[in-house]
Amino acid sequence: MARRRAVQALYQGEIMDQSVNEIKLNFLEDSKQAEVDHAYFYHLLEEVSNHRDSIDERLTSCLDRDLAMVDPVERAVLRLGAYELEYQTDMPTRVVLDESIEMSRIFGAEEAYRFVNGVLDRLATVLGRK
Repeated sequence: MARRRAVQALYQGEIMDQSVNEIKLNFLEDSKQAEVDHAYFYHLLEEVSNHRDSIDERLTSCLDRDLAMVDPVERAVLRLGAYELEYQTDMPTRVVLDESIEMSRIFGAEEAYRFVNGVLDRLATVLGRK
């Protein structure tokens, strides 16, 4: 649940040009936060934001188009997945890919999961996680 909320928060932050603190305040007010692992949600939100430039650089090398041309929802899913692949090396690659695919099925366009899977699969190979 923390990953799903983090994707929503990252998307919202980008669309509304909000800081991490503004995003946190908005999501704290949401009553659905009760079942979320707050510590992991905050960790993901902070760390993806802190490493965004390096994450985007890594993703760009695995894309067939400019990252700015990627749908904002898919971009949020990719950034979160890329963060977990690169910086959370204790997280199994298959878990990261499966969770990212699931989030893109829930939040993304109809075939977004295929795109997300392909990009993160390439990234896992680049990072030596496959």
